[in-house]
Amino acid sequence: MTDGRPRTSFLGIDYDPLTLTEVAAQLDARPVTAPFAYLVTPNVDHVVRLHDDHGADRETIWAAYRGARWCTCDSRILAALARPQGIDLPVAAGSDLTALILETLCRPGDRIAVIGGSESTVIALAKRFPDLDIVQHSPPMGLRHDPVAMAAAARFATDARARFTFLAIGSPQQELLAALIAQSDGATGIGLCIGAAIEFVVGESKRAPRVLQRLHLEWAFRLASNPRRLWKRYLVTGPRIFRLARQHRKATPGA
Repeated sequence: MTDGRPRTSFLGIDYDPLTLTEVAAQLDARPVTAPFAYLVTPNVDHVVRLHDDHGADRETIWAAYRGARWCTCDSRILAALARPQGIDLPVAAGSDLTALILETLCRPGDRIAVIGGSESTVIALAKRFPDLDIVQHSPPMGLRHDPVAMAAAARFATDARARFTFLAIGSPQQELLAALIAQSDGATGIGLCIGAAIEFVVGESKRAPRVLQRLHLEWAFRLASNPRRLWKRYLVTGPRIFRLARQHRKATPGA
């Protein structure tokens, strides 16, 4: 529950019914020294993976999402699928929120920690925001299955004492790490599970034009921009969301 408003449940995930502006206002109001809390932004890829992944750590991954202080919808497609079932999911995408935080919420001297991302991306970020104190930790590949590396990344976040910690290591690694940091003694600040959002902020990757976003076609723009990496996500895995939505509608009385 956020500010007295109950969360909105859809496809097993409880979302905060907050607009981008409302989320930003809550993040801005949180004291820098408050215990570490984190935000997740599930999109279609996240939701399908959560339902299709039956690995040994499945429940741990679900718990990481459910343990988030804030959970906002990162997909206009999810919002569109929820609407006919009488469910209102405001879209507050991680890419938009990341840009808003860096451009509006951050103050000169704020420490910003980045876990993941390339060195060149963080250098570009520092050039764009020279008044911020930006530190980076680059964990190894396969972080999710490396307890020593996970502990080291959590320790970095705790020691950094950053106002905002951007976890840019992909789902579900970033959500698992955020949950681990939240369990660490002395961890403070706000963690944001934002994937590749910083690449959009510094211009290394391009967002779809607004008209395509409004038409729910951002996925097509991203697929065309990098088909070799994204074809399976958008053409094989992603369409499973429609099956999940049908199952949800059948299982929900009155939907």
